[in-house]
Amino acid sequence: MQPKLIKGGHHGDKRGEIHYNNEFDASDIKRIYTIENVDTSLIRAWQGHSIEKRWFTATQGAFQIKLIQIDNWEKPDPASKPLLFELNNGSLDVLSVPPGFVSSIQALEKDSKLLVMSDYLLGKISDEHRFDKNYFTS
Repeated sequence: MQPKLIKGGHHGDKRGEIHYNNEFDASDIKRIYTIENVDTSLIRAWQGHSIEKRWFTATQGAFQIKLIQIDNWEKPDPASKPLLFELNNGSLDVLSVPPGFVSSIQALEKDSKLLVMSDYLLGKISDEHRFDKNYFTS
């Protein structure tokens, strides 16, 4: 299974704006949290899950998210090529990330906020994998 961008949209009229995502099925979500990087130079890399599924959406500003599929959790290939996604708050796109990926998250605008959703409650499984931000060479 590969990551998938679930496109949202928006509608505006004299009353204001509506941002929506009618294709996103939120029935598996067990918890949510937000990420706000201190500035645009900070990159949160590389963290992921072998069991947990996550979804990302920018609620304010914009983010660049890189994903790498892990071939071996004990010693992943450092030359693995990342998939690149950009999310912004303009359309409520949702990036669906299946288990087996690590992510790198960078805010592209000051005061950006990323909503993260997970299919497991905190502490229900031990499934957090972290690698040094310079581990992957691509």
